[in-house]
Amino acid sequence: MRAKLERLFIDGQAGALEAVAEDPGVAGSSYAVVCHPHPLFGGTMDNKVVTTVARALQETGMPTLRFNFRGVGASAGVFDQGNGETADADAVASWGAARWPGRALVAAGFSFGGYVALRLAQQRVTQHLITIAPAIQRFDASSTVVPQCPWLVVQGDADDVVDPTAVIAWVNGLHPKPRLVVLPGVGHYFHGRLHELRDAVTDAIRSG
Repeated sequence: MRAKLERLFIDGQAGALEAVAEDPGVAGSSYAVVCHPHPLFGGTMDNKVVTTVARALQETGMPTLRFNFRGVGASAGVFDQGNGETADADAVASWGAARWPGRALVAAGFSFGGYVALRLAQQRVTQHLITIAPAIQRFDASSTVVPQCPWLVVQGDADDVVDPTAVIAWVNGLHPKPRLVVLPGVGHYFHGRLHELRDAVTDAIRSG
């Protein structure tokens, strides 16, 4: 299944956001917004984990939106500690809702993007949440509001950026508990193991 790719700009709170829409062109019930890693550490919408997640979702028949947070690439604005970035994701989600009317939102993100995706899922009705190696240091685990939708967390146990032990403890403390997939020997960027990430995402979506 080859998704049609469209490069575009979406109006955001701080100005235009550079984005890519990819639509496999099949009937479905949802569309996805995929959020990238930390803007100040080289994160962009072209990150290979982000593109892998987007492709996996497209394989399930879902159109996807990747975008650059404010201040990244050709997107206007400057970094805003996650608050503005959540507003960016919300603007992209609104654009997707208008583009694919009647479809539900799937929020996804990698690392810092996982933090933003969870915040987005707490603000909008979401069909599914996918967080890859979520930036646990940004969460107050005791006050995390679990969204009312299926939630997948994928974590490598050899991650040298996000502490896997902390992620697992955080997940185990949530109620209801998200679906947790721990990949042995996998580092933060999933080098050589992107196919396992893809499979975890497609399995979670197809199993509901």
